Amino acid sequence: MGTLLDALAMVAAADVLIAIMASAVYGLVVGSLPGLSATMATALLVPVTFYLSPIAAVATIITASAMAIFSGDIPGALMRIPGTPASAAYTDEAYAMTRKGQAELALGAGLWFSAIGGIVGTLSLVLMAPLLAEMALSFSTYEYFWLALLGLMCATLVARSSPIKAIASMLLGLLFACVGIENPGGVPRFTFGSTDLLGGIEVIPALVGVFAVSEVMRAMTTPEPPPLPRRRFGSILAGQWGLTKKYQWPMWRGNVIGIIIGVLPGAGADMAAWVSYAMSKRFSKEPEKFGTGHPEGLVEAGASNNASLASGWVPALLFGIPGDTITAIAIGVLYMKGLNPGPTLFTERASSMYALYIIFVLANIIMIPLGIAMIRLASLVLRAPRAAVMPVIVLICAVGSFATGNNLFSVMLVGLFGIIGFVMDRNGYPVAAMVLGIVMGTMVEQSFVTSLIKSDGDILPFFERPVSAVLAAMAIAALLWPVLVWAMRRLRHAEPA
Repeated sequence: MGTLLDALAMVAAADVLIAIMASAVYGLVVGSLPGLSATMATALLVPVTFYLSPIAAVATIITASAMAIFSGDIPGALMRIPGTPASAAYTDEAYAMTRKGQAELALGAGLWFSAIGGIVGTLSLVLMAPLLAEMALSFSTYEYFWLALLGLMCATLVARSSPIKAIASMLLGLLFACVGIENPGGVPRFTFGSTDLLGGIEVIPALVGVFAVSEVMRAMTTPEPPPLPRRRFGSILAGQWGLTKKYQWPMWRGNVIGIIIGVLPGAGADMAAWVSYAMSKRFSKEPEKFGTGHPEGLVEAGASNNASLASGWVPALLFGIPGDTITAIAIGVLYMKGLNPGPTLFTERASSMYALYIIFVLANIIMIPLGIAMIRLASLVLRAPRAAVMPVIVLICAVGSFATGNNLFSVMLVGLFGIIGFVMDRNGYPVAAMVLGIVMGTMVEQSFVTSLIKSDGDILPFFERPVSAVLAAMAIAALLWPVLVWAMRRLRHAEPA
């Protein structure tokens, strides 16, 4: 009890409370701007943490990242442009709900279930940290290969178009992931003599291009649709309790998936959202409604990405192993402030750990009122004419992509991927599958090659380890599922009347 009171006193300090509020507003704004991801929001805070106390410094990282992951849903629902990669999995679904006049329900679901997921993820951090960290440490490159491949298979599961087109888009993304020198052999591939391509294709310019710039191009070539109803948003949280009761199982499944994926190094909220949305569609009683503005996928994926954000701190705090890019930055801040990650952190600095738990819960609680305010401000975009909004979007895209690498080449990549995304969308190829291929491609290749080196070219170890065998079965099942569905339909139609 004394430790908990000390932790409360730490959090109640004026500098910590100010840091939480300021970073919350900052995270909401940055996350809602296309191209400025939660990772970028966190990275830009590092210089500020030099001047803060240890608890206040870590509080800024926790709060800003949680807010940014949620607020990435706002432009996705209002303009079909995800603010962060974690929002890309269900952007089309949320936008379809907005076009049906259910913007409040879509945005409210993102806010409500993100907060629930964050709190559940925090409880997992408190209760199951040693167990989850031990599980993550048992993963080798064999398990990571199958996990990454399973993530890629989600491209075929979430696609509304033909599975063949989804796989083609995914393979195109894998091809883009091959560009550069960051491969196991260290050999420049597809660089064509350009030094700008040695670092590979960055995910942020690709994401901004295919979702944002292609949307602007689509707007230029199509007549302006009927405006959405000109009205003030009603209650943002109206109907959320009904969704909570109706979709209890998807919500808890999303929380569990988010916790498990978040604790695995390198996975993070992006992969948690993709996998959860795919699971929601596959196990739904109404899969045909997905893509038409159905809230079930938003419930599961929204809970999952924020749950993974909290659980990603498990290996970071216990062993100094980052669960994702955000916790990789956080580990540097922890070392800088003398909170060296490790098992002794929970014994020698127990009050500091309890303070971090309290900050996690507090950040997800204040997310609701601040998120409502941010949604109402962002909804003003709906009342602006498209000719005024689109140039601003292009400017924001250019600034955000330039900030990722501080060079104009990133801006050129945004334009290139904008054209690619526009052409793919016009021909029915899902651009989200391509983005997923770019995100997961490096992990697939590095895990596969490293595993083959360890096994001296033998593929049996990919199936011999228990966890690896389970993941392999899941990945192969996901690959064969569309074929099985097709075969069952053919058999059903072939049966005599």
